Amino acid sequence: MSIERQSYGVTPDGRKVDVYTMVNANGVGASVITYGAILVSLEAPDRDGVIADVTLGFDDLDGYAGKHPYFGATVGRFANRIAKATFALDGVEYKLAANDGENHLHGGQKGFDKEVWEAEPFEKDGACGVVLCRTSVDGEENYPGTLRTTATYTLTADDGLHIVYEAVTDKPTPLNMTNHAYFNLDGGVDIIDHVVQIFASSYTPVNDALIPTGEVLPVAGTPLDFTVPHAIRERIGQVPAGYDHSFVLDKTPGELALAARVVGPKSGRVLEVLTTEPATQLYTGNFLDGTLAGKAGCAYLQNGGFCLEPQKYPDSPNQPDFPSCILRPGETYRHEIVFRMSVTP
Repeated sequence: MSIERQSYGVTPDGRKVDVYTMVNANGVGASVITYGAILVSLEAPDRDGVIADVTLGFDDLDGYAGKHPYFGATVGRFANRIAKATFALDGVEYKLAANDGENHLHGGQKGFDKEVWEAEPFEKDGACGVVLCRTSVDGEENYPGTLRTTATYTLTADDGLHIVYEAVTDKPTPLNMTNHAYFNLDGGVDIIDHVVQIFASSYTPVNDALIPTGEVLPVAGTPLDFTVPHAIRERIGQVPAGYDHSFVLDKTPGELALAARVVGPKSGRVLEVLTTEPATQLYTGNFLDGTLAGKAGCAYLQNGGFCLEPQKYPDSPNQPDFPSCILRPGETYRHEIVFRMSVTP
């Protein structure tokens, strides 16, 4: 088990960025940069022992500092969408940046993924990792409260990458952090043959702008039913614009439990996603269009990767029947995610 730090470049405004690379005895490795607390790679062996990176992204800082669809990003303050870029909290209305049509998406114009975080590596108890910290000041992207936040990445001997997000605030504020990694377990041009199982018997339906209607409906009898494994290609044609839905997990709130399992049939690689949050978003790279030159110059096409983003329900600040997303002074926000790799014969 080892971790090393290297320079990753300098942002356009002159801030230095480092990359921390963790590797365990099985050859599973992960790299995280201090810009955006972004996961830039997750490497794992296939059924033949061939190690490859299973995430989409870029080869250098220029790609991540430019416009991109949140490859590997730590998303905050609020992952997913907030309707009409507006919410009310304790009688005060807050107007946010409308960066997704008329709605607010993934923290706004300059979310957590566009900031440089302070970092400290560690090795302990047969694991290694890095703690990244930043302070989001009162009024940043027009959110209330000064928020002190940490993102801890830990690689373990059992091939799990653990991500723990924690935060405290001095004023009530919405908070919903996640990691937005895009995965392709087989390394092909698309992920439609990947076999997905999501441990969720219900979901939050959305309107044409991908804003929840406020309902929670069963997945049974719909193309969103992944309670038993299905290849993505089987039913994606029945879903307008592809999968981009929040699944309500069959788990106890706050419990770290298995949310989803995905198998890459060609490589045999298996990704298991665990979370303490109540939902996970399945997104199948519907808006990738080949215009981005990614790793090794690869042009990422539609359905070139999938995301499983553990989080709270979308638009929670405006949905009184959804679980609360409000962090208040004296409370500690904590969200743990595990991306665990293995192989199947």
